[in-house]
Amino acid sequence: MKRSSGILLHISSLPGDEGIGSMGKDAFEFVDFLAQTKQKIWQILPLGPVGYGNSPYQCYSAFAGNPMFIDVQLLVTDRLIVKDSLTDQHYKTKRVEFEKVEEWKMVLFREAFASFQKNFDRYKGEYVTFMSHNSWWLDDYALFRSLKTKNKETVWNTWEKKLVTRDKQTLQEAFKELHAEIDFHRFLQFIFFRQWYKLKTYANQKGIRIIGDIPLYVSMDSVDVWANQDIFLLDKDSKPTQVGGVPPDYFSETGQLWGNPVFDWERVAERDFDWWLARIHFNLRMFDQVRVDHFRGLESFWAVDAEEETAIIGEWLPAKGYELFRKLKEQIGNLEVIAEDLGVITPEVEKLRDDFGLPGMKILQFAFCTDQTNMDLPHNYTSNFIVYTGTHDNDTSLGWFNSIGKKERKFLHKYIPGSGKQFVRNFIEQAWASAAHTAIIPMQDVLGLDTDARMNTPGIAAGNWDWRFTWPQIRQNHKVFLKKITEKYNR
Repeated sequence: MKRSSGILLHISSLPGDEGIGSMGKDAFEFVDFLAQTKQKIWQILPLGPVGYGNSPYQCYSAFAGNPMFIDVQLLVTDRLIVKDSLTDQHYKTKRVEFEKVEEWKMVLFREAFASFQKNFDRYKGEYVTFMSHNSWWLDDYALFRSLKTKNKETVWNTWEKKLVTRDKQTLQEAFKELHAEIDFHRFLQFIFFRQWYKLKTYANQKGIRIIGDIPLYVSMDSVDVWANQDIFLLDKDSKPTQVGGVPPDYFSETGQLWGNPVFDWERVAERDFDWWLARIHFNLRMFDQVRVDHFRGLESFWAVDAEEETAIIGEWLPAKGYELFRKLKEQIGNLEVIAEDLGVITPEVEKLRDDFGLPGMKILQFAFCTDQTNMDLPHNYTSNFIVYTGTHDNDTSLGWFNSIGKKERKFLHKYIPGSGKQFVRNFIEQAWASAAHTAIIPMQDVLGLDTDARMNTPGIAAGNWDWRFTWPQIRQNHKVFLKKITEKYNR
């Protein structure tokens, strides 16, 4: 791969006056910013519709898009809503106010849907094509969301028994009863993907590749588990017997207990990996490259009894990632997949990554806690990696620098001098100078921001995912610096 660099920024963190980042003009302007500073990559987090806690890693679907990213100004341009409908909103917020935004946007989406139905002929060809390509996942998703509304947003395994077990006749009756709401959810997905592909096309035309993100697990409260119960370890009441997480690590001394149901890999294989292959194919159409979050779980995964309160007690169980990737490689050849190989990594995980030529990840913030043999130090890794100062799960680099102990700071200064924002620039430059073929930094580090701009703190359920930047925060010197180091280090 050619040397390249880019920025990690989720759609929700974009500026704008819709209370949350969207796929409108600010997204296009961010692409322009990337192009102006010679960046070639925009990495984002999962784009699915979020559930409780607003985490993009806990979505109602592995395929659907989050309607909150739909840009309402573009709905005005498309004559689906009238401009006067927007006059009551004042959403130039520094943080995403998820509930307020959803309440406001859903009213506008209902208006847009009514207009869409009245003027269907204008969209008919496009919509029919969209449905022919997506009904295989969208029909279940639209029914699932409609049933959730009917059942007061409760988890699907608490619904009427025949719905839980997906009795065929009961599902047909539900489709008839809820057809209007089902059509509304189909419409939202039609608009989401219409806006997404316009943005992606623009980015690609500007020489920007978009890296998406596939979480290893899906939320228990998702259409994927409801519609594919046989590929998850569930009991007779459709409750997980074991859940996913990681044992104690850098982020938490009690481990991380995610609560997601884990896969029954024997059954996944019996089904010829159909759900997993569909998921990866779908994402590789949406993005130019995808990162598989918690990649090590495709070799073996930490399974915790569903009754446990922490992830300390669990067991490593084997997965079938090797067979999955072999089949995928037979189908598409070159795998545009990044392995998020952080945490407890074994030789078997490295073999899975390397046998398929997948780039791994290096995190500079992890490089200075031991000694000169640390594998995250640039002199210890080869080119088939993506180096990050930190990810969405880390503190900002300035916040991290301010929080480390004397011993780590002393070792750090052997490699990287400075303090404050000057340190952050030196830190970024270290990533750009490395042998890794790709270097990526969070937008927070571009701006030299402190801990209050952190995106996520693992293990803490509330107060995450709501950070946004504003255009005035980007100064000319930020652009000059990025462009200069990108040219200097041949990225």
